[in-house]
Amino acid sequence: MKKAAADRTKEGAVINNRKARHEYNIIETMEAGIALQGSEVKSLRQGMANLRDSYARVDKGEVILYNMHISPYDKASHFNHEPKRPRKLLLHKREINRLMGAVREKGFTLVPLKVYFNRRGLAKVELALARGKQKYDKREAIARRDAQREMARAVKERYG
Repeated sequence: MKKAAADRTKEGAVINNRKARHEYNIIETMEAGIALQGSEVKSLRQGMANLRDSYARVDKGEVILYNMHISPYDKASHFNHEPKRPRKLLLHKREINRLMGAVREKGFTLVPLKVYFNRRGLAKVELALARGKQKYDKREAIARRDAQREMARAVKERYG
């Protein structure tokens, strides 16, 4: 019976912010809950959301997620939500205080990496404390990735 319940609430990423890992050096990640309205949850379950250009900020002791786009749910009629409204992230007070101190340092920002549903069916955000990459850092990362691919290709040719 437990397995059937686990199958109903599939764990996994709904939305990924793939560009974040290219644009930022990820220092630390953490999981945060997200306060959503009913129609937003239904849209998320359908995968109708986008994390591009979204960021989080600590305001008045709360962490708020900005610019996350969740498309309106078709069947919600006039009870629908605003697609780009600021959404509160749910963290413990000590985590918020630690983030507040880290973000005050020059160059650090809070970036959402992915939004997913956990085993209990709750929407979660993987939030990263990150520092922006310079242009030469991005080029270096691309060159390193290409070199890895070349090595893997050569090994596969030789032994594969």
